[in-house]
Amino acid sequence: MCLTGVDYFSTLGYQPGIAALAAGAVSPLATIVLVALTLLGALPVYRRVAEESPRGEGSIAMLERLLSYWKGKLFVLALLGFAATDFLITMTLSAADATAHIVENPHVPSAWHGHEVLITLVLLGALGAVFLRGFSEAIGVAVVLVAGYLALNAVVIGVGLWQVATTPSVVADWSEALTEQHGNPVMVVAVALVVFPKLALGMSGFETGVAVMPQVKGDPGDTPDHPAGRIRGTKRLLTTAALTMSVFLVTSSTVTTMLIPAAEFQEGGEANGRALAYLAHENLGSVFGTVYDASTIAILWFAGASALAGLLNLIPRYLPRYGMAPDWARAVRPLVLVLIAVAFFVTWVFDADVDAQGGAYATGVLVLMTSAAVAVTLAARRDRQRKRTLAFGAIALVFVYTTVVNVVERPDGVRIGGAFIAAIVVVSFLSRVRRAFELRVTSVELDETAERFLRDCARRRIRLIANEPGSGDRGEYDDKARQMAADNDIADEGDVIFVEVTVTDPSDFEAVVRVRGSVRHGSRRVLTLESSTVPNALAALLLHARDTTGVTPHIYFEWTEGNPVLQFLRFLVFGVGEVAPVTREVLRRAEPDRARRPHVHVG
Repeated sequence: MCLTGVDYFSTLGYQPGIAALAAGAVSPLATIVLVALTLLGALPVYRRVAEESPRGEGSIAMLERLLSYWKGKLFVLALLGFAATDFLITMTLSAADATAHIVENPHVPSAWHGHEVLITLVLLGALGAVFLRGFSEAIGVAVVLVAGYLALNAVVIGVGLWQVATTPSVVADWSEALTEQHGNPVMVVAVALVVFPKLALGMSGFETGVAVMPQVKGDPGDTPDHPAGRIRGTKRLLTTAALTMSVFLVTSSTVTTMLIPAAEFQEGGEANGRALAYLAHENLGSVFGTVYDASTIAILWFAGASALAGLLNLIPRYLPRYGMAPDWARAVRPLVLVLIAVAFFVTWVFDADVDAQGGAYATGVLVLMTSAAVAVTLAARRDRQRKRTLAFGAIALVFVYTTVVNVVERPDGVRIGGAFIAAIVVVSFLSRVRRAFELRVTSVELDETAERFLRDCARRRIRLIANEPGSGDRGEYDDKARQMAADNDIADEGDVIFVEVTVTDPSDFEAVVRVRGSVRHGSRRVLTLESSTVPNALAALLLHARDTTGVTPHIYFEWTEGNPVLQFLRFLVFGVGEVAPVTREVLRRAEPDRARRPHVHVG
């Protein structure tokens, strides 16, 4: 919970100030609306997401199952773009805000001003160093930081509430300000409902809460398909975090709105972006205030930990499986270095400016929460749960409204998110093209008939004829055998095996190839395969036949008619096209030793 909490709870460093700027005296009421949406909307949604994707993939995995082929892959890449926006901007924005707290502390030398980018880069580098050590070290640091930070906030807010309770004029002044600004209670409620989307960053921890699910210890009887203990633990994690944060949000908004002059929240004011820190210095003295600043700086610095953990969970689950990232992306330490390098670049581009990154952060958070609400609505509909479908549908509409309002007010968020999506799509497809000639088969499984065919032919010579599945009548196989014999100047001895590949989902990258053998029309032996690409499946079968029989097989093709460039593009997109040369290229890369490489004949 603390690994999630460094992101979720750290928003107390700036959330009360954002609320006061957005809503003025209505801030406590708008925060109550936000808390209601948290407990009645986001929490039920993500508890259902935890049930549906217990390995931490989140709503992305739920929506992926609804779409297939390339449209599904592109949709997932778009969502990953917003996830990258959310998680990476969490890292850079939080580190930049920690830097702001450092340079604004009265005990810090004035010479540090103007070096915000450098300080932020140092903080991000330190964050990466913790993760290079390992996850357990990161979780240990998170527990210490969250426990200390919440304790200090409890003191600051407790003192503030006591001051509000013992100074009658504070509540009277606040009530008078409400009346002056909005006139009547109906307008107050209306303003609270209208401005609450600006406070949406106060819900930023749910997606990372699900993303860290693999770190949750389950029951001894948990299985990969039914991790009941892990799901129950994650639900408890989400509920505890949401209840804790809700209490802190309402109370912090109340004391900061009532005790801090409105002018101090404005840009250049002492409470701008650090309302609770202002109260800590004002009410508890410089020493306590400095300790509070140090704690705030520490948790903001480490707020990127949950985001980094989420990215380290999401990226290896999708991009390498799609062939859109190299295999080393499955390894933690190289991926940490890449992500920290990207965070360095983002920090440099935005000049470590918190406000400049706020729109992108809010957009990323809200798009993911909206996708989660839509995903659980569809899941409830699939399970024919009518009441839950209606309830989740209503929540989804609220999130759609909140997202649209934020996008209209901060369109830079969509532009930044779009840049992340474009970068992911371009890099992913370049990687997919570069890896197109990999074997791309996790294993080859033959049924008993197929194994018998290969063993029998291995006594003489294994000759396979690649045949595009057609009508399947006797004439098809007889004509194909005669054509191969004529094209390649070999005798049609009948001692050949036809191989037919049916393309399933060409957007898939890796798969198990299952081979079934059958005898057709009394004498024609046929091996049938299903795969995402024809050439890679054939190459995998040839290598498997060589390794299991000890005989180097031969395979015979006919040239594909048409423009070879267009045929190659067909291979990349649809898994077919220029089959013969691509099969040979896959074999060449998989088996560098020419003497052991299966023979490819084309006529």
